[in-house]
Order: sequence, then C-alpha cells, then structure tokens
Amino acid sequence: MRHYGNEEKIDANRLNLKDEVVSINRVTKVVKGGKNMSFAALVVIGDPAEGVVGYGSGKAKEVPQAIRKGIESAKKNLHKVNLTESTIPHQVLGHFGAGQVMLKPAPEGTGVIAGKTVRAVMTAAGVQNVLTKSLGSANPHNVIKATFDALIQLRNKAEVAALRGKAVEEL
Repeated sequence: MRHYGNEEKIDANRLNLKDEVVSINRVTKVVKGGKNMSFAALVVIGDPAEGVVGYGSGKAKEVPQAIRKGIESAKKNLHKVNLTESTIPHQVLGHFGAGQVMLKPAPEGTGVIAGKTVRAVMTAAGVQNVLTKSLGSANPHNVIKATFDALIQLRNKAEVAALRGKAVEEL
C-alpha cells in the first residue's frame, strides 16, 4: 500500500465511528485430534462527518470476538480522505495484489454505485455520490486494500497547487 506525506495519527476516541462487517470467513485448521474452527472477520469503520475511514481484520473462536478484534485493529489503521462536498475530487485507480478498484466522481443525486465491499468503505468515509468499478480480484481483503490505495491517492486542489508551486486560483 502506498503511503503519502499526510500520515499523522488520528485519535479514534474523539470520532463518532460506525462499523460495518464486510465479510466473515470460517477457517478450519486440521490438527491431530480433528479440526479446529475459527472465524476471521473483515471490518470497516469510519466517521462519515469527518471523512475518516479504516479497516481491520480479527480472528477468534467465536464471531463476536472476531468482529471486536477487527474493530480494534481498524481503529489503529485510520486514514483521512480528501473529499469535495459529497463526492471525490477526481478519478483514481487503486491497486493491491490482483485487486483493482476504480473510483469516479459523480454528480449530486447519483448515490453510491458500488459492490458490497467498496460500498462499505465509501459509506464509512462519508462519500455520498460516486461511481466505482472493482476490476480483477473479487476477494474482499484485496478489494478493500485496493480501495484504500485509491482513497489515499486522492488530492484536493490545495495539495495539487502546493505541489506545483501555484495558487489554487491558477489551476
């Protein structure tokens, strides 16, 4: 996953975080005495008002514990997303492994046009109008990581102006 300059730590306690379970996977390990079952949960959390979103995964013998561990993991992995009003500033393509996710800005009233996994991330981030397409891998883990890769690449006008050494009005 790419990392850019704006990686300051986000305090999870002061945010109004909502969580959504994206996938629960039953994992079986075969051991000498039989089979050991456990559950892996993939969770997305976010504060739509702040444009902050994160994901995490947790494993445990029971589903509720796995979800709780996933939420704890997600709180340590929060990112601020650059948004313009209710959509994203520009089109972007995120990659992770074989997963690719394209995000495209959409006009007011479009809604979130996305599959289950990408929709969870977009609604948690507070994006209300966006067109998305998941290309390649359909594995939720890869799709979520590709979506986060795309969200991290988003730049607002002020950042682009600063990079180019121009005033925002010149763009």
